[in-house]
Amino acid sequence: MEFLRNLLSGPTIGIIIAIIAIVVILTTGYLKAPPDTAIIISGIGKKPRILIGRAGLRIPFFERIDRLTLKQININFRTEDYIPTKDYINITVDAVAKVHVDMEKIAVAMTNFLNKSEDEIIADLQGTLQGNMREIIGTMYLKEICNDRSSFSDKVKESASPNMSNLGIEILSCNIQTISDRNNLIEDMGMDNTSKIKKDAAIAKAESERDVAIAEAQAKKAANDARVEAETQIAEKNNQLAIKQSQLKISADMKKAEADAAYKIQEQEQRRTIEVNSVNADIARQEREAELKKVEVQVTEQALDAEVKKKADAEQYAQQKRAEVELFQRQRDADAKAYEIQKEAEAMRAKAEAEKYAAEQKAAGIRTIGEAEAAAVKAKGLAEAEGIDKKAEAMRKMGEASVLEMFFKAYPEVMAAAAKPLENVGNITMYGEGNSAKLIGDIVNSGTQVMSGVEQATGLDIKALLSGFLGGKFAGSNSSDDTKASDKSSSEEKSVAGLGFDVDETVKF
Repeated sequence: MEFLRNLLSGPTIGIIIAIIAIVVILTTGYLKAPPDTAIIISGIGKKPRILIGRAGLRIPFFERIDRLTLKQININFRTEDYIPTKDYINITVDAVAKVHVDMEKIAVAMTNFLNKSEDEIIADLQGTLQGNMREIIGTMYLKEICNDRSSFSDKVKESASPNMSNLGIEILSCNIQTISDRNNLIEDMGMDNTSKIKKDAAIAKAESERDVAIAEAQAKKAANDARVEAETQIAEKNNQLAIKQSQLKISADMKKAEADAAYKIQEQEQRRTIEVNSVNADIARQEREAELKKVEVQVTEQALDAEVKKKADAEQYAQQKRAEVELFQRQRDADAKAYEIQKEAEAMRAKAEAEKYAAEQKAAGIRTIGEAEAAAVKAKGLAEAEGIDKKAEAMRKMGEASVLEMFFKAYPEVMAAAAKPLENVGNITMYGEGNSAKLIGDIVNSGTQVMSGVEQATGLDIKALLSGFLGGKFAGSNSSDDTKASDKSSSEEKSVAGLGFDVDETVKF
């Protein structure tokens, strides 16, 4: 008891209290931060203290602690709707990004994500990543996105890094998971590649079969060459033997050899008798060299044929594709030309119909005018006939003197009317003698015919009236026929001159 009393007295109590305080501080203020979490101690100092992977102390009730996760966070993000690419194909993209807090900008990260869980951080960052991925989709073609996903993900990472850095986050990686489109164009592109792969495989198989066939042919050729070579040697020996026998036989019986051989062989044998001694030694060597060269040429030809055939197949395929493009272009040009020709034909047909309608209208007008003129002429003729009938009736009632007076007044007008059609003639060229007199006679005969018509219409004999009026002086004239003809021609010319015409070998109106 004494010991306890001494222990609780005086300075000992203060020491105990201090020890207890230290124990309490150590038990409640001692902190140990793991490597994947930052513990921020704030409250007393101007700047917070950050513990990462080490221990530290805080003063209870005066300092507070906050936590910020430093773990790698996987953020799955995707476009909410179809986004058009640079070639206007709508697609959706699923991607995943790995991020963590940028240690150089941990102060910025603390202001944005302090004490937040991984799910809350993911929710805050998904919108930023989605927006940047939408921007990159609009700058790339679908084929580029599908064939080079690494480049696409790098562009998304590069585009999103500044925005994420402003939040204190660093993007470690960005990977594209799936790409889909609304019209299954990606699947169609895969089918196209599949067909190309199948085509390449078929070509490779065909080339392999061709190489096998070439090898078999070469083996067969080698066997055939060996057989040919053996047969050639035998033939050469036989040929040499035959040559020697022929030489002996030719010397013994030349005429019999010429009769047995063909006409071409006879000429060759005759030359050979002169040259055989100089070429026998070279025959075997030359034939052997020829065979070897032939074999070498055949092997070279087969190798070249295989290479040329392969190139020809590729060129044929390229030419076929170019021909298809040119055919499509020509068909399209031909369709356009046919359309233009059709439009031109329709325009010409419309123009022809308009011209036909105008011509029909013009013809109808001309026909109407002609019918009116014909009616006018008919009416005029009827009026003139009626007037002539009335004049004839009046003339019958008048005396002979009045009839003659009226006849002589009307006769110049009748002659002028008879010559009226000649006013429409520009020139009349007459050849031969007497043609001008004949023309004048025709005009006068027209007047005579008019006089006869008047006599028939009125029943009066104009000649008799004239004879009675003149007392028969002209009828009893004793002048000669030449004088009468001359007077008649003169009177006819005066009559025509009275009508205003000049008579010559060329009569002009």
